[in-house]
Amino acid sequence: MKYSLTAAAAASVLALGAAHATELRLSHQWSTADVRHEVAQIVADEVAAADVDLDIKIFPSKSLFKPREQYKPLSRGQLDMTVFPLSYAGGQQPAFNLTLMPGLVKNHDHAARLNESEFMEAIEAKMAEDDVMVLVHGYLAGGFAGKEQCITSPEDISGLQTRAAGKSFEQMLAGADASIASMASSEIYSAMQNGVLDAANTSSSSFVSYRIYEQVACYTPAGDVALWFMYQPLLMNKSTFDGLEPAQQEALLAAAAKAEAYYLEEAKRQDAESRKVFEEAGVEIAEMTPEEFEQWRALAQETSYKKFIEEVPDGQNLLNMALSVE
Repeated sequence: MKYSLTAAAAASVLALGAAHATELRLSHQWSTADVRHEVAQIVADEVAAADVDLDIKIFPSKSLFKPREQYKPLSRGQLDMTVFPLSYAGGQQPAFNLTLMPGLVKNHDHAARLNESEFMEAIEAKMAEDDVMVLVHGYLAGGFAGKEQCITSPEDISGLQTRAAGKSFEQMLAGADASIASMASSEIYSAMQNGVLDAANTSSSSFVSYRIYEQVACYTPAGDVALWFMYQPLLMNKSTFDGLEPAQQEALLAAAAKAEAYYLEEAKRQDAESRKVFEEAGVEIAEMTPEEFEQWRALAQETSYKKFIEEVPDGQNLLNMALSVE
């Protein structure tokens, strides 16, 4: 009898040890100063504070996987979590290209409504096919900068050598008679400095972190309306989530809700901050009007949207779902 009690005690200690050993690996490509890292850190900190025997270890600055190569290991269960621009996985699921499409999102509040829509449910169903789920929704916005002039409407970009963020943006800008120069956002500064580039389109945070304000005459920040929105959620392997204890799942979901609220407010703040930085650097600030936004969207219908519908079997249906969100 004594022996069986000891064995039971040993088994319970082992079980306890196993519970304490639950560690999730979260990978992303950004520095620890980036908002996307902060979102991951909120989730890790909140889960730790919940004391449910669950630890999240963050691997920032592409230290675990290359930026575009995180979705496959996540879907295979080789990685537990990632903060990831979903359009990077457009090769695996072409529908994901809709999450970086010009004119689909007007502003951050509109993005938040999209996150709660049938459109996002359809995108999440595609992720579920890959054993992936969303923990934290989030969109980041961007704008335009011109070396010599302001860019608010399609006619402003005509004839300019332009860097666009994403394939669908390149298609739309080419439709406005811009010449496209493909490069990483980290190369915009030197390309403008060397006269290779007349205009650029990228995220608010990249405009600031790469000091583009030193090379341009005019900046069109994301404001009441913006063309460039990129969906960059915190994703998790679904089987890993399903395998956790109920208390651990609850802690993760509560942490994710807190992180999502922070992400939305911080994304808005980054747009406002970028405007301030450019203003202080003496750069002219231009505002895109709702009418100009509609001109861009009409151009996108003829270029990027048309191409997407041709390439994706249920593309028209997905696009209609997204466009139906007011």
